[in-house]
Amino acid sequence: MATTHVEPKEILAPAGQARSVNNLSIQVATVNGSGSQTANLVLLRAIFQMGIPVSGKNLFPSNIAGLPTWFTIRASKHGYIARRRDSEYLVAMNPETAEEDVLTLKPGAACVYDERLNLKRLRDDVMFYPVPFDQLVAPVCPDVRLRKLVRNMIYDGILAKLLGIEMEEIHKALQKQFRKKAKAAELNWNAARAGFEYAEKNLVKADQYFLERMDATQGKILIEGNAAVALGAMFAGVTVVTWYPITPSSSVCENLIEYMKRYRIDKETGKATFAIVQAEDELAALGMALGAGWAGARSMTATSGPGISLMAEFTGFGYYAEIPAVIFDIQRVGPSTGLPTRTAQGDILSTAILSHGDTKHPLLLPNSVGECFTMAVDAFDLAEELQTPVFVMCDLDLGMNTWMSDPFPYPAKPLARGKVLSAGEVRQQGGFERYKDVDGDGVGYRTLPGTPEPLAGWFARGSGHNEKAIYSERPEVYTQNVDRLAHKFETARQKVPGPVIVESARHDVGIIAYGTSHWAVEESLEQLRRERDIDAGYCRLRAFPFPPEVHAFIRRYQRVYVVDQNRDAQMLGLLRLECDADEIAKLRSVRHYNGLPLDARTVTDEISSQEALK
Repeated sequence: MATTHVEPKEILAPAGQARSVNNLSIQVATVNGSGSQTANLVLLRAIFQMGIPVSGKNLFPSNIAGLPTWFTIRASKHGYIARRRDSEYLVAMNPETAEEDVLTLKPGAACVYDERLNLKRLRDDVMFYPVPFDQLVAPVCPDVRLRKLVRNMIYDGILAKLLGIEMEEIHKALQKQFRKKAKAAELNWNAARAGFEYAEKNLVKADQYFLERMDATQGKILIEGNAAVALGAMFAGVTVVTWYPITPSSSVCENLIEYMKRYRIDKETGKATFAIVQAEDELAALGMALGAGWAGARSMTATSGPGISLMAEFTGFGYYAEIPAVIFDIQRVGPSTGLPTRTAQGDILSTAILSHGDTKHPLLLPNSVGECFTMAVDAFDLAEELQTPVFVMCDLDLGMNTWMSDPFPYPAKPLARGKVLSAGEVRQQGGFERYKDVDGDGVGYRTLPGTPEPLAGWFARGSGHNEKAIYSERPEVYTQNVDRLAHKFETARQKVPGPVIVESARHDVGIIAYGTSHWAVEESLEQLRRERDIDAGYCRLRAFPFPPEVHAFIRRYQRVYVVDQNRDAQMLGLLRLECDADEIAKLRSVRHYNGLPLDARTVTDEISSQEALK
């Protein structure tokens, strides 16, 4: 089949229907292991290349191939990228879920489907486009074994014709997806063309949804959050990475392995300037990272909720012995194994106080792939400045989905290594006391193993110790030590990233959110203004401990809604632990915990309902 450029003809809306341009959600329903991910990413990238703001959400099973999977692409001329409850377009490729998928569509939606499924019989208020996928794929792909992978690309061509996606952008996206695999790119391009040509000859446009070129993505990139984390860690100067595979965090270290092999090999010797170790479990992974941090390396691990649970003991050791390390937690649904491939913010409260008594840990709360990158850099600086484990709390939605972003800023500031004494400084001082608060900020001075000065040695222990790191079980020594650690946490309050606040002149309703909830809240703020005349202020948390601006925000508003993606309102609970009684009285909860990314309508409806009651 020829591979020349295909120009889509101008498509008009059916008579009596107003055109809806660049404002739709496409849901593709397939089965796991069918190769649909390639077709979906090509479709997403093609829309992005047309300058249309776009986002993609992959809902896939945690078990074997053959189970249902859904991929949702949202295109929004307004730049909204949160998940939508409803979809305007359905591509129904999975016989097991097809009928249910069609029945959930709103009236006026459109459905592209495998004609064998005969879905048109189900409804008369949906526009149906039957397609003989098997008939179309056979001449394109003679190899029967490959057909189940290639047939998905046909719906890219079908949608290109029906919606107005430029086929040249499909072609460019395919070339990027397959890179050096020219034969695979050619095969899939032929399948896309077959779909386009079939739609052009056989399908009559019966819906009002269209995509047209914009200029809203110029200079932007598409990247997954876990890849952004890996880039940030590399730019932060990480040299030791220890990990144990667990969904959805594994691709953090997998990406990091690829990046480090590309950029961290000594050109003269050909040797690696880093160490990446797969441990026997998550507990061992953090133990290794702490050992490397004690030795002076910038070290990290990545995990998810079950791994965080296993890391409790070593986290307490890192806190009490005051050893830097960075832990990236890509959160998923629990408890126990829970739903490994669904998203949540379920580790917030447990991680903030992880260990067994009198511990508090800094948490960074990125909301975007851009902040995945910048907060990775911040986390390593904070860990060494504060001499403590620092957690970066991502989630599956952010980590494993493809997001649109501005290019990441090249780090301009030098690495902040904190209070590390050289041999000369120790000698000049006549020694040092490892756990003494010299500067009044709760952070002592440390030396690194191998420092060529006998007075530089100290013993790191998780049991009781005094200012000189000497073993002690004296009650007053223990109390003094943990009080100093609490004071160090107050120092952290001044160093962590501050919140992003948008004020309202009315000061009736405020909203607090964090992480990926931001994108739903951003859209909900507009819905609340337009539909309910509620002009809410907004505070996006970026870290724990909460800086003073968070408390000031709560005090300025009469009612403050805290948005959580977990059942037990964990961030609300953490705020209650930190706030005064008059602040606590103002706090209300908005919760979402079904494993799907939060949508704006959920936030809008819940706040509207509570506001009606006040």
